[in-house]
Amino acid sequence: MKKKINIHFITVSAFAVLITAFASMLLFYGIFQDQVFDDIRAYAHVIQPLDKQFWEQEHNRLRLEEDGLRITMIAEDGTVEYDSCMDEGHMDNHSRRPEIQKALEKGEGTAIRWSDTSSLHTLYYAQRLPNGAVLRVGKESQNIAQILKHMTELVVVLSLVIVLLCAYLSHFLTRRILSPIEKLASDLDGSNQETIYEEIEPFIQMIRQQHIDILNHAKMRQEFTANVSHELKTPLTAISGYAELIANGMAKGEDARRFASEIHVSSDRLLSLINDIIKLAELDEAEQEFDLEQVELYQLAQGCLDMMDIEAAKQGILLQIAGEPCTILANRALIDELLYNLCSNAIRYNNQGGSVTVTTAHKNGGVILSVKDTGIGIPKEHQERVFERFYRVDKSRSKQSGGTGLGLAIVKHIVAQHHAEMNLESEPGRGTKVEIFFHRYECS
Repeated sequence: MKKKINIHFITVSAFAVLITAFASMLLFYGIFQDQVFDDIRAYAHVIQPLDKQFWEQEHNRLRLEEDGLRITMIAEDGTVEYDSCMDEGHMDNHSRRPEIQKALEKGEGTAIRWSDTSSLHTLYYAQRLPNGAVLRVGKESQNIAQILKHMTELVVVLSLVIVLLCAYLSHFLTRRILSPIEKLASDLDGSNQETIYEEIEPFIQMIRQQHIDILNHAKMRQEFTANVSHELKTPLTAISGYAELIANGMAKGEDARRFASEIHVSSDRLLSLINDIIKLAELDEAEQEFDLEQVELYQLAQGCLDMMDIEAAKQGILLQIAGEPCTILANRALIDELLYNLCSNAIRYNNQGGSVTVTTAHKNGGVILSVKDTGIGIPKEHQERVFERFYRVDKSRSKQSGGTGLGLAIVKHIVAQHHAEMNLESEPGRGTKVEIFFHRYECS
């Protein structure tokens, strides 16, 4: 990352140096031209009173050529009367020269032209005299390309020095800018770490929160693995022990039947655990998408109660349904699983001769599903944790009744998959009510 940032910084610096150098050249050349025009304008004002005979003296002509100056006198009709560099007799009419035209019209004029003779640019200033003639002063000058050519070596050296300086500063600044992020990477839990840049505080807080979530998730998975191992070990140990007794001929008659029954119970418990673990694994798949359809919730709840009627009758528990037909947009198999787990818990943790009531109704623009029992209830201090995996309020009763400790965890996942809301109300000795609110629905 540092290498990329340094390369970007150096590239930008080099580009900025080149642009600055070129812009400076243009600015310098513009100032230089203005200075030359000011100079030759001053020359014109000084030499205006001098007569033609003065300029025709040989030593004055030579001095003008050495200084790169050119003086020309042009008559009002454009005829060249005198030129310090050329024989005026061989020169054409100058009335069409732009600086002459401007001088005749406005009193003075300027122009820049390329000279094939000297291979230089010549800057001209022309001034109209009181007698109508025009005095023109020219000054040879290099163009910007020639100036750049002469200054290339200096520009290259300065550019290299600046780029090297920028490279050093880039390395220093990059290290300083990335320092708090690197410290964060090595100490994600460092809540006391000072924030160097206020702008990245939300970013740092987000990373820390994600780190905490990952650690919590890893801890939960570790606990889940440990719980799974423990829960599976219990029925497997029982099955292995009873099977060994039968295989060794140590169980006969009534004992053999009792051991076979215990093996059957443990096998059922083992299958229930495996099925619930597989279901949780499927629900944990974040990318998994479920097919949604119109599900008639009242009808599905009625079917679930009918299926559990025999189990409830063993404890003398009355199953009843209330409310009205309601249709929700959901996955039928998952809603069926949700109803089964809620009703199964309501029966398992109920009192002899109690009741379980399932209600479906329209409420606040949605559909509410309620499962209420008259069972043992859940103490307040346990209510927030009953949806955790393998969490049991009464562990002995849960295992005796065949509970896996995963039913409500599965319910919680299914509710989240359907973007629904869940609420639990319970009081020890007076029963429990679980309500689930589905936002999207269609009335039948």
